[in-house]
Order: sequence, then structure tokens, then C-alpha cells
Amino acid sequence: MTGPGTPIAVITGASSGIGAATARQLAAAGYRVVLTARRKDRIEALAAEINEAGHQATAYALDVTDRAAVDEFATAFRTLAVLVNNAGGALGADPVATGDPDDWRRMYEVNVIGTLNLTQALLPALTAGGDGTVVVLSSTAGHSTYEGGAGYVAAKNGARVIAETLRLEIVGTPVRVIEIAPGMVKTDEFATTRFRGDTDKAAKVYAGVAEPLTADDVADTITWACTRPPHVNIDLLVVRPRAQASNTKVHREL
Repeated sequence: MTGPGTPIAVITGASSGIGAATARQLAAAGYRVVLTARRKDRIEALAAEINEAGHQATAYALDVTDRAAVDEFATAFRTLAVLVNNAGGALGADPVATGDPDDWRRMYEVNVIGTLNLTQALLPALTAGGDGTVVVLSSTAGHSTYEGGAGYVAAKNGARVIAETLRLEIVGTPVRVIEIAPGMVKTDEFATTRFRGDTDKAAKVYAGVAEPLTADDVADTITWACTRPPHVNIDLLVVRPRAQASNTKVHREL
């Protein structure tokens, strides 16, 4: 899995959306991408697509919340250039008073513990490579709360704090820590998953917004940040569509 001469990038949650778009763009930028997600068929199809395009990709089925599986995965790498902690997601939009603790627990496990698992397991390889990059995909939700979003906001705050704290703790090592915080991004699955397959509710999230961000827009910012010179650290990049001034202020043409 560690071919000589080509920098390797691991992307979690690569089966769809931002993760899949990031895999395509990092591969085109010259990285050998290792795609991880639970849906093996999806990442194998994406790896085949990337390889057929003349780039390099490998698929590895992985649940980021399974620490034993993550540790086993990490043994494949002596050195690593980039880790993109993208696996995450939201469940529900209930107020604090009636939110489902199981939803909160699942969001925390994937967004926070999953990020912790991969970062801890792969940090030695990132350091050994002499020029490592850890990317944490947080969200504007991790920087400002909104009604009905407390569980997701709490989880993304946790992911944000991992990035901030890790940067302090490893300063002086050859590893930089980048946080990308997207605002409103329209992908095939994010809102639909959040509302458990209710496509009507999912559509209302983007109703009247002419141009929400796309997965490719966010992947472009990730790729740009990862390909800066090694001494340049993009601590935090917040990216929103022009129509979104904040988490609660969105221009809609209805």
C-alpha cells in the first residue's frame, strides 16, 4: 500500500459527497489515495474510476469507530503524507428537550471518536514521513450554534477542538493540522441521512438557495490547503456559499 515516491493520502468517509470528491481531486493532484468507508462497494467503484483515469487509488473498508480495525489498518503505513478526517454526519434536528440521546451518541462516535481514532493511529506515520498533514472536516456548526442543531453542533465542536489542541501539542514536529469548516453544502446524502430518508425535509434545507456549495467546492479547498508549501499551515478555512451569511442567515428566493 506504500509505493515509493508517491505521497499517500488517506480519506475517511470516501464513499460519497465531500469524501469522494476529495479523493478524486487529491488523486489528480498527484497523491496515491486510500479510500476508507463502511460501504465497500462504493469505495471499490470509486477506486476503479480513479485508477482508470490514470491516477492511483486503493479501497479499504473501514468503520472509523472500530478502534481495533483502525489500528490494524494503520499497520499498512510506514509513512503517510495526508490524513483527511472527513467521516461524519448529522442525525436529526430536534430541540435539546426532545433530542434522541442515541442520535447524539452516534454523532459523537463518528465525528469525534472516529477522528480521534484515525489521528492517533496514523500520527506516527505522518510524523515519520517528515511532512505530514492532518485535515479535520468540521463545520460552521462547530463555530456557531443554531436551533435544532445542538447534537451536531456539539459533535462538530468536539472535532474542532481536536484540531486546535493537536496543533498546540505537536508544534515543532513535521506535521501541520488544518481545519476546514464548510457551511451549507448540498450533497446527495447529507440532509437525507439527517432526516432519515425524508426527501421533502431534506429539500427544504436548500429551498430557494440558488447555489449552495457542492462537494467539489469543499474538496477544492481541502486540496488547495494540502498542496501549500510545507511551512504554510491553513489553521482554519471557513467556506460558505455567497447566499449564506451565517448558520441562521440565508438568502432564499422563494
